[in-house]
Amino acid sequence: MKKSFNRFLNLLLIAAVILGAAFTNPLPVTAANPDKMEVHFIDVGQGDATLITCGGHAMLIDAGDDTKGTAIQNYLKKRNIKTLDYLVLTHPDADHIGGAPVIITKFDIDKVFVSNYEKDTKTYQKLIQALDDKRLSYTTPEVGSQYSLGTATVTILGPNEEYDNPNDASVACLVQNGNNRFLFTGDAGEDAEKDILNNGLNISADVYKVGHHGSRYSTSKAFFDAVKPSYAVISCSEDNSYGHPHAETLNTLRTNGVKVYRTDEAGTIVATSDGKKITFNVPASDTWQSGEQTQNSSTSKTTDSAAELQEAPKEEVSASTPTGITYVLNKNTHKFHKPSCSSVDTIKPKNREDTTMSRDEIIGAGYVPCKRCNP
Repeated sequence: MKKSFNRFLNLLLIAAVILGAAFTNPLPVTAANPDKMEVHFIDVGQGDATLITCGGHAMLIDAGDDTKGTAIQNYLKKRNIKTLDYLVLTHPDADHIGGAPVIITKFDIDKVFVSNYEKDTKTYQKLIQALDDKRLSYTTPEVGSQYSLGTATVTILGPNEEYDNPNDASVACLVQNGNNRFLFTGDAGEDAEKDILNNGLNISADVYKVGHHGSRYSTSKAFFDAVKPSYAVISCSEDNSYGHPHAETLNTLRTNGVKVYRTDEAGTIVATSDGKKITFNVPASDTWQSGEQTQNSSTSKTTDSAAELQEAPKEEVSASTPTGITYVLNKNTHKFHKPSCSSVDTIKPKNREDTTMSRDEIIGAGYVPCKRCNP
């Protein structure tokens, strides 16, 4: 009888401890109990800047060009943001990093993620100088690594290797809050999309931030089929010189019943996630009008090849290729190009080799032809 009574007392004591712990240490917030997450696709004209907030934490993906830094700063301050958990600069093109020095100067930042592609441009040099002045370290995140943003999880999808094109070297990531998933790929093109598919990570998403401002050189069929988005957001400016978004990309979205939101039409777009459903602050676009249709007469005469060269800002173009060569080799990617290929201007000097070899000789040496110029 005494043993039974003691056992009863022990059970009461254990129950009291458990109940006390429950009140003093409430269950942690999990994906099953997510915070509200807001994704602000900020209208920065022809460029990218996306603010994500969740549970009092904030992340900024890209910062527009150098005329948008102060505008982005003011946008963040109006939302009482003083600290960024993450600043993600997808790749070193001016329309993605130009405004970053202002953000770096004005805000406390925990982690800075950058592409593994370095550019010898004034815009890139200003970025590095701003980071050095603030004594901020920066790194290219490892594919597959995960980071917390409140109750949301950020999974890194790219870059998967070193590329000869800065767009393909974009830092790509998927942000998940509860059951809601948002995909960001910077300006990654078809080669990078293929590598993202091959890394085996789940890239299905409810909201797809359309790659490269809706360019025809991104959102390949295989990639889109794997994402299967219900919503798509395109960041571009009205009457931009690149013709973004291109008709091919819009056709893909339209034929698959995707609701499209565009900063050139609606301005800043805010998507709100409660972990189960996603709502937008503006109605979806119903125009399906490509950027080519709104270009002025002089721009509309641009050929496809010339438009491809325009995908990079003018300051990014390097010296012309020497004459008298047959092909240009990239010793890092083991691809070969026509001397006139736009990718040639983005090959790092240490990886470039000009050759007079024939096509068959180059293939015999283990090189593969560039998909862009088809040498």
